[in-house]
Amino acid sequence: MSGSKKQVMALAAGGTGGHLFPALAMARVLKSRGYDVVLFSDERVRGYDHDMPVDEVFIIPAASISGRSPVKLFSALFRLAKGCFKAWRIMSGKEICAITGFGGYPTLPPLFAARFRAIPVILHEANAVMGRANRLAAGFARAVAGSFSGLKYLPEKAKSRFTLTGMPVRAAVLAQREALYGAPEVHEAFLLLVFGGSQGAKAFSDIVPEAVKALDATEKTRLRVVQQCRPEDLERVAKAYKEAGVEVELGSFFTNMPERIARAHLVISRSGASTVSEIACIGRPAILVPFPHSLDQDQRANAKQLEDAGGGWMWEEKNLEPAELARRLTELMNSPSALEAAAANAKSAGQPDAAARLADLVEKHALQGERYNEDAA
Repeated sequence: MSGSKKQVMALAAGGTGGHLFPALAMARVLKSRGYDVVLFSDERVRGYDHDMPVDEVFIIPAASISGRSPVKLFSALFRLAKGCFKAWRIMSGKEICAITGFGGYPTLPPLFAARFRAIPVILHEANAVMGRANRLAAGFARAVAGSFSGLKYLPEKAKSRFTLTGMPVRAAVLAQREALYGAPEVHEAFLLLVFGGSQGAKAFSDIVPEAVKALDATEKTRLRVVQQCRPEDLERVAKAYKEAGVEVELGSFFTNMPERIARAHLVISRSGASTVSEIACIGRPAILVPFPHSLDQDQRANAKQLEDAGGGWMWEEKNLEPAELARRLTELMNSPSALEAAAANAKSAGQPDAAARLADLVEKHALQGERYNEDAA
């Protein structure tokens, strides 16, 4: 970069899949462009530490700022300050040309440390509603990127710095984008994929098997179900499908979820940002059931974006009754044209080049930061 020795890109992400997956997707792009990449996160990242496309991972103390207890607030602020100092010290031995934050309170210490070191800060917001940590950092970020247009709660002073890049998705998702979709005819087998993560799986374990039981014999004969369940729900869900006489594959975790999405004729899922973006990128019709207790109702906003694009149907959990779901499944299983239209619309809404577009934005501001520092010197 203009003769500079700064060839390290930093990423900061909370240690959950929703924050890490887009960060790691962009890390692969940055690595392909010749950068070293370092990741700042919290202890939870250890669950994802296999095959990560980064050179180093730094575990930073952090805590969420929530509740009204003065003791808890002081404790959280102390941990964040401790994390900021640790990140600041780590950065003293690195020539970091930019840092990109992907949301979650664990991003705040490295982002503030980068600010103190005059390292350009870029944010990426995965959801249609801006997260609280990103809102706190938006005031000093050089740029804010987003997965969805009309980002809710984007601070007014940051609106001129907003760029729609889309949601970076995993290589395994991109590999399934070319898998063609064909809705089965009314006499052919129909594959239903149901998943919801640790927070959402119980509701689906309660409702979906009962809806399947309520189907007519003709639909039951055609139906094949793949469903993710919590470990404690596996036995009772298996029993329910056996009583319904429907073939089912159950698991508490599927390592090849992109392949399973690509094989599905219909998906029922929660609507976290990663889930919605992956369904759209692959191009499959989906019934999206937002987690009702998510902060700021971000999952509802995500689902509405795909519904407005014609790629799926949002269904509030409070209205998700087995009899109504059975009726809707029957309609869709017998409407291949509606399924194919939704699949095409979902795919049109997908943004497979999002990681590259975000990397372009980060490189642009890294170069501007380099020039700024050269001028200041």
